[in-house]
Amino acid sequence: MYQSPRRLCSALLQRDAPGLRRPPGPPPRRRSPAPAAAPRLASPRLLAVASAARGVARSCSRTACPMGSGTSRLYSALTKTLDGSSASQHPEYLVAPDPEHLEPIDPKELLEECRAVLHTRPPRFQRGFVDLRADGPSSSHTPIRVMQWNILAQALGEGKDNFVQCPLEALKWEERKCLILEEILAYQPDILCLQEVDHYFDTFHPLLSRLGYQGTFFPKPWSPCLDVEHNNGPDGCALFFLQNRFKLVNSANIRLTAMTLKTNQVAIAQTLECKESSRQFCIAVTHLKARTGWERFRSAQGCDLLQNLQSITQGAKIPLIVCGDFNAEPTEEVYRHFASSSLNLNSAYKLLSADGQSEPPYTTWKIRTSGECRHTLDYIWYSKHALSVRSALDLLTEEQIGPNRLPSFNYPSDHLSLVCDFSFKEELDGHLY
Repeated sequence: MYQSPRRLCSALLQRDAPGLRRPPGPPPRRRSPAPAAAPRLASPRLLAVASAARGVARSCSRTACPMGSGTSRLYSALTKTLDGSSASQHPEYLVAPDPEHLEPIDPKELLEECRAVLHTRPPRFQRGFVDLRADGPSSSHTPIRVMQWNILAQALGEGKDNFVQCPLEALKWEERKCLILEEILAYQPDILCLQEVDHYFDTFHPLLSRLGYQGTFFPKPWSPCLDVEHNNGPDGCALFFLQNRFKLVNSANIRLTAMTLKTNQVAIAQTLECKESSRQFCIAVTHLKARTGWERFRSAQGCDLLQNLQSITQGAKIPLIVCGDFNAEPTEEVYRHFASSSLNLNSAYKLLSADGQSEPPYTTWKIRTSGECRHTLDYIWYSKHALSVRSALDLLTEEQIGPNRLPSFNYPSDHLSLVCDFSFKEELDGHLY
């Protein structure tokens, strides 16, 4: 049954409300000082609803409800029989159920509802966009905003990752999902690439579809989330794009190989056509193998992904954007494979550095029982011959992140979101790539 956006606050806490849509985003801004945090606005009506919803959530936690307290019927039926089986044996995971015919949600109202739920938490940090436009011809069409983010699987955050400086209360899904949605709604991406998604069917697909996005989910064949009691199913990669801006030309779910072996890591690659300009490009999302000691394995996975993308883009004839948590520092071989590929790729976030050649000092910063880890693992690669980066979202500073690092009451994941605005390049003679 349709739920009015005015009732979404309680729905977000009790049974992940279905779906979302976006107006055109603001133009890129030059780097400018911003306040440390943005106030969350909440009307008395919304605060009252949020208070009642939190009461329901607290009651649920006291009676040991399953993780997420909004598990879909699909997952409640399937997770009992998964036993770590390969996703290929469970095609139900690969296609979302048909969404109900519900009215679109106003993103501003949903953002207000999220902020009402979060009114007792510190406000979200403000991050400015850095204008990266260089002299030279580029398309006059509306830029394409792409967001890359490892959102931290709920089962792993609560059950496996051991963030010793993060209070358990900060990881509760009832509020953490609102922090994730708040971050997405704040930047209004045209394309959203996510990793560690384990609430696709009961949260992100229903909500984002009502915001106007079309989504695809591809889970890991043997997700570690399934080892956690009261899990919400396997985690995986998800790719969303705005249907009013793009048309899907083709889509490929790729299970990555390494040394001829099928691995537990996956990718999604989709060719989209811009409705405004009729130009096509390929967008891909992936999440490579984690942990020290697996460098050669990641390198092999990266080579396999590049080979697949070579075929999909017809040898770089179709412009390409690749988003992902590569679990690899810039010193690793897999990074060098992407930087030297015949696909002619560049890493967008290098452009934030003074010389345009250095990656950020970190995209993830956490403290576990094994110690403090600060690494650059997340990237947005793009075809530098065909695309230009108009702006990029600056990273959180060390002072904003704070001594307890990530995740926290302020920020829902151990990885920072990356956001870029892209334009197609145009040759001097007017020929379009």
